[in-house]
Order: sequence, then C-alpha cells, then structure tokens
Amino acid sequence: QVQLVESGGGLVQAGGSLRLSCAASGGTFSYYGLGWFRQAPGKEREFVAAISRSGNDLEYEDSVKGRFTISRDNDKKTVYLQMSSLKPEDTAVYTCAARRTILSVPATRDDRDYAYWGQGTQVTVSS
Repeated sequence: QVQLVESGGGLVQAGGSLRLSCAASGGTFSYYGLGWFRQAPGKEREFVAAISRSGNDLEYEDSVKGRFTISRDNDKKTVYLQMSSLKPEDTAVYTCAARRTILSVPATRDDRDYAYWGQGTQVTVSS
C-alpha cells in the first residue's frame, strides 16, 4: 500500500508559478498511475492532470492545458505538478492520487479509479 504526501502549495499572485510535489512511500512507485485533483471551497473535487505508469500518456483538464505540466520521477518516487500563469480560479486544495495498474493502461481522469490519496496542499492565487 502506498502513502502519498503533497508539498509545495502556498500563496502566489496571479500570473505566478508553483511546483507541487507528491512523495510516495510504502509501495513500488513505478507500478502506479498518478493523478492530481483539486477542490475549491463549496465545489466538488475536479480532475487536474494524470500521468500513466509508463509516463508516456498524459491527461489534462481543459482549463489547465498549456499552463500545468505533470511529470514523475520514479527514482525519487515523486510526482510533480508544475503550475504556471496561475489564475485566482486555480485556488483550491490540490491532492495527488495513485492507482496500481499494468504497464499498458493509459492515464485516467476518473477519481473512482484511484485507490490511494494524499491529504492535500492548499494553493491560493491572489488577484
């Protein structure tokens, strides 16, 4: 069973950048597909980005395409979310998630497919 811990959140002005990290422990990291989700106050959790176990398949929510980049480092057992050109509407708690898959499975944006979740990190973008 894998445990996930996010870091890198904070307060940033609109137009700024942040890099979120999600460190895994307790499992074989390379066996897992990974995703980032976010939840703003009063709203449902929404998909942000996902990366397949192989790292070859990436998925992004439309509003973050071209601004956010997901990546993984299997040696460091960490998945990253590089966020640029941040907007106030990006303000949310960002949570990473993991799903154990076979190598050929593509990235998924469905939160029901993920079995393991971190606690989240707050990102606040001021206007």
